[in-house]
Amino acid sequence: MRFTTKTEYGLVCMAYMAKHTQTTLMTIKEIAQKENYPVPYIEKILQALRQAGLVTSQQGNHGGYALARKPSEITLRQIIDALEGSTFEIFCAPETREDIVCTHFCLCGIKPVWRKTKQILDEFYDSITLEMLTKNEIEVQHMPQMSSPKSLIGDHV
Repeated sequence: MRFTTKTEYGLVCMAYMAKHTQTTLMTIKEIAQKENYPVPYIEKILQALRQAGLVTSQQGNHGGYALARKPSEITLRQIIDALEGSTFEIFCAPETREDIVCTHFCLCGIKPVWRKTKQILDEFYDSITLEMLTKNEIEVQHMPQMSSPKSLIGDHV
């Protein structure tokens, strides 16, 4: 599993917006300049986040972007899903990948492992909010509400 720079930059932009919620609207140029990212790329990222309902936009001279909800109501999973499509893609599932024809589909013992991996990641990323991502690394590591993947696995593996 690998996330693209789209997700990395998107998370940074969303965290930046969350830290500056007192500012009503932020321009793409402002965010890109502050984070040293290319404006056209940030524009595409914010459009995807807007389509997912995570940010709102207003056009015009005084336009810009703002979070659609409080940072505590936006999860890491929602951001990843908006920018990557999902947290973990199960390549052998025909409902996910129409271009792959697996001749071992009915006999595959790996499929349950991939499904469990996706479930664990989804639950873990759902436990992390944008508000949590605005904290420093030490604070995030010690947050009691942040479930670790090991606690999600339990005795099921």
